[in-house]
Amino acid sequence: MTAPLLVVVNGAAGSADDGPVEAALSVLRSGTDVEVAATASSDELDDVVRSLDGRRPVVVGGDGSLHAVAAALDRAGLLGAQPVGLIACGTGNDLARTLGLPLDPGDGARVVLEGSPRPLDVLREDGGLLVVNAVHAGVGAAAGRRAERLKELMGVVAYPVGAALAGTVERGWELRVEVDGRPVAPPSGDWAADGGTPLLMVGICNGPTVGGGTALVPDADPGDGLVDVLVSAATGPAERVAFGAALRSGRHGERDDVVLVRGREVVITGEPVDVDADGEVHEGWTAQTWRLDPAAWSIVAP
Repeated sequence: MTAPLLVVVNGAAGSADDGPVEAALSVLRSGTDVEVAATASSDELDDVVRSLDGRRPVVVGGDGSLHAVAAALDRAGLLGAQPVGLIACGTGNDLARTLGLPLDPGDGARVVLEGSPRPLDVLREDGGLLVVNAVHAGVGAAAGRRAERLKELMGVVAYPVGAALAGTVERGWELRVEVDGRPVAPPSGDWAADGGTPLLMVGICNGPTVGGGTALVPDADPGDGLVDVLVSAATGPAERVAFGAALRSGRHGERDDVVLVRGREVVITGEPVDVDADGEVHEGWTAQTWRLDPAAWSIVAP
């Protein structure tokens, strides 16, 4: 018998009674005592976290559900108190894929019972936002916003469709990016000493993939104590198309309008830009600072 579990499911989506959840619960109950909490808001999540009472939290859902539970644990001061179980039942499942977690709910439940804690970093924004996988400013947020509207109809295909739509209409934003206090811009960008340069996107990545498997920063490791930053100045029509094609083939890092750097603190300033943080879009930010918090929590992995 392992430690008793509190399984958190997305009550708003009705997932507490669906087949994958029941398959996961059947396996979990064969190995330990299990309680289930269906939550539909951050307030309900906060209540659940405060009532853990020694139970180990298990998330059944995707990246958004994992983000929400991690944030609730953080608000309660419990993020690193116990390893978190994750049974991947979302659309993208990017962090689950990175950690080698199975996408079958029964197999995922067995990992929760038999796996080992893997320490992971998180990103913290100065305003209090916590991110477990990745942040996008610019076209990444625009793509995420469009994908969210299509996800129920199209599933994981919504991500590339959203990216394609965003890439055809977004023309870039005047932004300045600093990593560990040093300005960062692609060699092809016209960097202004006192301002920004036109950028298509900035990716601040703890994990390597976004949007259900797109390798934005292939070498990113969510437990290495560093954040991987991608800056793209592919703002012209032809450049946007070429960047999208290179991203799909995994060769975007070879372009002269793309730069990849690593660090521990990222500052973005400039004109208002939308930001996608673990799939949650925040509109019109003009300044943001992200700091890496190493080994802040752990997930049970194979």
